[in-house]
Amino acid sequence: MSTDEPPTSADNVDAPAAESEDEIDAEELRALRERVEVLEASLAESDAGDDEKKLTIVATQGTFDMAYPPLILASTAAAFGWEVVVFHTFWGLDILHEEKSKELKLSAVGNPNMPVPNALAALPGMDTVATRMMQRRIDDNGTATIEELIDLSIESGVDLQACQMTIELMDYDEEDFYDGVTTGVGAATALNHMADSDVQLLV
Repeated sequence: MSTDEPPTSADNVDAPAAESEDEIDAEELRALRERVEVLEASLAESDAGDDEKKLTIVATQGTFDMAYPPLILASTAAAFGWEVVVFHTFWGLDILHEEKSKELKLSAVGNPNMPVPNALAALPGMDTVATRMMQRRIDDNGTATIEELIDLSIESGVDLQACQMTIELMDYDEEDFYDGVTTGVGAATALNHMADSDVQLLV
């Protein structure tokens, strides 16, 4: 009886190794695809962040008519998805003061849009008259009030900032300002945001 074992085919020996290599290649390919997907998602987030514009407005005037430009620009930019900061300093701080914002006056003197000469505009009470005229026009036109624009800006994500130095200078309390206003902001913080902004405006 022959004890010789049947010869082993070379194809049969190499088959398990080939199958193992195929499995490794498939696992590596799957891992590679997952890494590519993660990188693509990361790049998409990075591109989206680069598209966000930044706006810094410095509000320095506290008259009735000059309270509107920074608030209108800020709320509009926020509606477009911009990151917006409005830094209120000196008289501009009165815009954020809950009581004083309701008492802002429109100056009749030196105002080219007032239909009266400066000599007449300088008379006592003319600022009050000019303010009432402007308020009546705003009401008739259905334009938002200052308080409504402040609320809209805050709801839209606008960072309305109150200058800390001016708060101390005017002897205001942080509780005097509208809810949602950022108090205690210094000039250095404002400057840093200006440096990073695409648009800077002084109003």
